[in-house]
Amino acid sequence: MDEIAGDTGWRGSIDGWLEAAYDALLEGGVDAVKILPLAKRLKLSRTSFYWFFRDREELLAALIARWRDKNTGNLIRQAEAYAESIAEATLNVFDCWLDRDLFDAKFEFAIRSWALQSEEILREVQAADNARLAALGRMFERFGHEPVAADVRARTLYLVQIGYISMQTEEDLDLRLKRIPEYVAIFTGTAPEPREMDRFLARHKAG
Repeated sequence: MDEIAGDTGWRGSIDGWLEAAYDALLEGGVDAVKILPLAKRLKLSRTSFYWFFRDREELLAALIARWRDKNTGNLIRQAEAYAESIAEATLNVFDCWLDRDLFDAKFEFAIRSWALQSEEILREVQAADNARLAALGRMFERFGHEPVAADVRARTLYLVQIGYISMQTEEDLDLRLKRIPEYVAIFTGTAPEPREMDRFLARHKAG
């Protein structure tokens, strides 16, 4: 069948289907990610789904890839970003906790909830945790911490945030920003310099 290149309006787009699946996952868990309800959400035919995905399993795999690339990829990049000190390096990581474009906490919660139902997804989560912890450990080692101490500090920093996510903690932004210098001091043993906090707060439109 001949088609005009790029003329996909009648069947949606791969990004549209994936975004609908993402919304369904956050709203109702993995059991809500089904082809017919997604088609109704998008006001498309069920058969249009198959232009983009072989089956539901391929769609779910694409959701996992999106989570992996965004949350794990960005956290690792932030841990490896340039910093003058371990305090500023930690603030770079904290960007993830405040910027949903870097790290999507609701997506993280949904994937971890899914892992309670699936051994395969649990393995994905465990692999992500290991990769993130390794990156944070390397960050501490880069600033002179011995491997064991670096590992413990990495775990302390990371597991506190996973606790925030797992408990679905809602915290006023101003209060969280006020607490951040103390968190940095506890996690690193070093208080951030005023200029480091100024740069951090400027990124988050506070000051």
